[in-house]
Formats: sequence, C-alpha cells, structure tokens
Amino acid sequence: MEKFLFYFDLGFDHVLDIAGLDHFYFLVALSLPFTFRNWRKLLLWVSVFTLGHSLSLLITHFDWIKIDATLVEFLIPLTICITCLSILFQKQHSHLQGSWINMITLFFGLVHGFGFGRYFKMIASEGEAILGLLKFALGVEFAQIFIVIFVLLINWLVITFLKIQSLKWKWVVASMVLSQALLMTSNNWPF
Repeated sequence: MEKFLFYFDLGFDHVLDIAGLDHFYFLVALSLPFTFRNWRKLLLWVSVFTLGHSLSLLITHFDWIKIDATLVEFLIPLTICITCLSILFQKQHSHLQGSWINMITLFFGLVHGFGFGRYFKMIASEGEAILGLLKFALGVEFAQIFIVIFVLLINWLVITFLKIQSLKWKWVVASMVLSQALLMTSNNWPF
C-alpha cells in the first residue's frame, strides 16, 4: 500500500505542481470549451492524454527512444499554445467534432510525458516500472479530473451567475493561458 501511495501521490502532485504549471495550463485550455453536458467527451480526451503521457514515460524508462530534453521543454508549452489557438480561432462547438482530436491529444500527452520521463526513470527501478507507472497514471488521472471539474464549475458559475457570454469568457481565459504558454515557449526556445 505504501508503494501505491508513493506513485499515486507522485502522479497527483505532478499535475498540481505549482512550480510546473504546464500540465495545469494544458488542462484548463482543453476543458475550457466544455460544459457539464458534454463531460464524457472531455473525460475521454483527458484519459487519452494520460495514455500518451504514460506511453512516453514507459518509452523513456526503457530507453526505447531518446529525445532531446531541450526540444521537449520547448514542445510542451507549444502544445498549450496550439490548444489555446484552437479555441480562439474555431467556430463555436466545432471542438466537439472529428476523431483527429483524439490523435492530437494522444500526441500532446506523449510530449508532456517525455518531459517527466527522465525523473520517473530515476525513481522507478526496472522491476517496479510497469506497476509504478500504472499507479502514477492513476494519480495523474485523478488530479486531471479534479482540474477538469474545477474548470467546468468555474465556467458554469461565470456564465450562469455573472452572465458573461460564453464565447467571450473562453476567449479571455484562452488568451490569458496563451500569454503564459508563449512566455514559457520563448523561455525554452531551443534554437
């Protein structure tokens, strides 16, 4: 049970780490266009993201592919920028269509996982890598669901009680997250 809590807490804290807000920003941008009515599709995307994140941890742990850390640190905020831009420049409700979004979300999960992969490799021995990864992924998923519920609740409160138009609210929040992601991208410019 102690090992379970160690990896679960590590995954949970990884997502909610105030020193590394990239995961939080990505989830805010991903959740922003949704309401409680279409939570199932959002939960699917969050789980696809976790799957990609877990796959890249596994790939990194066993050295199947080596990716330059500088490039990964640049690509992570870039995924947040792309997610925000998709909100700012799309037609209303078009984010709910197309299976291509599953592949993009999986790819973004892979990118984010490569960022944490080096650290995970240091703490997980080969014998416990698979089980540790599953426990870690559960922690990540629970933290992500926590953030998603928080964003959906804030969206509902702002739109319902403050009477701010949904599209304007999405543009404001997406623009704020985009500004932070652009700053992170420029700070991690690899070239």
